[in-house]
Amino acid sequence: MDATTTVVWDRALLDYDMGDHPLNPVRVELTMALARELGVLDRPGVRMLTPEPATEADLTRVHRADYLEAVRHAPLDPFFRGWGLNTDDNPVFDGMHEASARICGATIAAAEAVWHGTTTRAVNVSGGLHHALAARAAGFCVYNDPAVAIARLLDQGAQRVAYVDVDVHHGDGVQAAFYNDPRVLTISLHESPLTLFPGTGFAEETGGPGAEGLAVNVPLPPGTGDAAWLRAFHAIVPSVLRAFAPEIIFSQCGADAHRLDPLADLRLSVDGQRAAYLAMRDLADELCDGRWVAMGGGGYALVEVVPRAWTHLLAAVTGAPIDPATPTPAPWRKLAAERCPRAVVPETMTDGTEPPVERWQPGTTPDPVDRAILATRTAVFPLHGLDPHDARD
Repeated sequence: MDATTTVVWDRALLDYDMGDHPLNPVRVELTMALARELGVLDRPGVRMLTPEPATEADLTRVHRADYLEAVRHAPLDPFFRGWGLNTDDNPVFDGMHEASARICGATIAAAEAVWHGTTTRAVNVSGGLHHALAARAAGFCVYNDPAVAIARLLDQGAQRVAYVDVDVHHGDGVQAAFYNDPRVLTISLHESPLTLFPGTGFAEETGGPGAEGLAVNVPLPPGTGDAAWLRAFHAIVPSVLRAFAPEIIFSQCGADAHRLDPLADLRLSVDGQRAAYLAMRDLADELCDGRWVAMGGGGYALVEVVPRAWTHLLAAVTGAPIDPATPTPAPWRKLAAERCPRAVVPETMTDGTEPPVERWQPGTTPDPVDRAILATRTAVFPLHGLDPHDARD
C-alpha cells in the first residue's frame, strides 16, 4: 500500500516574490498546476494542508531576533542596507517577513506531520531556501526554512536528523546552522565551490568539534552529467546515511543542476533528477520507516525544467513514479505559454534520456568526478567507521 503523504500548499506561498528576479514564483505555480493536471494531488492517501506562518519563536531557533527586525523594516526604507538585504541577489519586497515566515511555516508543517506520525511523507515545493544564515540573507534566501524546521524537531526530541541537499549550490546555511550539532547530518552534492556561489562545500568541511563527519560535501566539477552525478550520489550518500541511522530524512531538491539552468553548469536531465528523488525515497523507506520531508529549492529554467522535475518529486512522494514518456497535458502547456510567452514549453515529462546505473570503483582513474568521490570518502568515511577504498561501503 502506498504511504500516506501530506502536500503543504497555499497560493499565498507565491507571495515570496522578488520581482524581476531569477527566483520567480511562477515556477512553483506551474509545478502545482502540472501535478494537479496529471492527477498527482488527487491520489489516494494524499492530504493537502494549508500552512500558517512560522512564529517568532520558530524563526529565532535559527535566526537572530535583530535580523528578523531588519527583515520587517527593510521594505519600509528604500535606502536600507545591511544584513545581506536590498542587494541584487536579495532585493526587498513588500510583506517580505510575512512571505518568508509562511514558507518556513510550510516546511515546519511538513516536518511535524511526518515526525508526529500523521503522515509518512510530506512535501513543500516552495521551500528549500538553504542559503540564509543566522543574521544574513544570501542567495535569494531570507529565512532558512529547512534549518528552522529541523531545529523545531530537535526541540521536540529528535536525535538523528539527516538532511540531503541535491541543489547545484552548496547547502551552506543549513550546514552552518548545525555544523557543531551531533544530532544533524548534512549531505550536499553541488557544483564545485571553485566555480559557483557560495564558494563553500569543500570535501574537507566535515563538521565541528563533537560532530566530526556529520557535514558531508561532494563538490562536483562543471559539466557533470547524469551518469557521473548518480555515481557520486550512490558512492557516498547511502553508506553515510546507513552509518548515521536517521530517524527522519529531509531532502532539498533544487532543480538547478539541470543542463538548461541558466545560473550553473552541471548537466543533469529531468530523468536524472527523477532518479535521485526515487533513490532518496528508497533510502527513507529502508532506514527510517519512510519518514521523508521533501522541499524544492533553486531552479531557474522556470518552464522547461522546474515544473517537470518537481512534479516527478511530488509523484515520488505521493506514490508511483510518473512514466517519463507521459505527455504534459494541453491545459498546462497553455497556462505555461501564457505565463512565460518566451519559454519553450516541454511536451513530455522526459528529456529523452535513461540515466545509466554505474557503480563507483576505487582506483587511479583520471576522471575528475571519481577524484571528487574519493576525496569526500577519504575525508568522511573513516569518521563513520567506513573504508573509503572499499566499494562495498
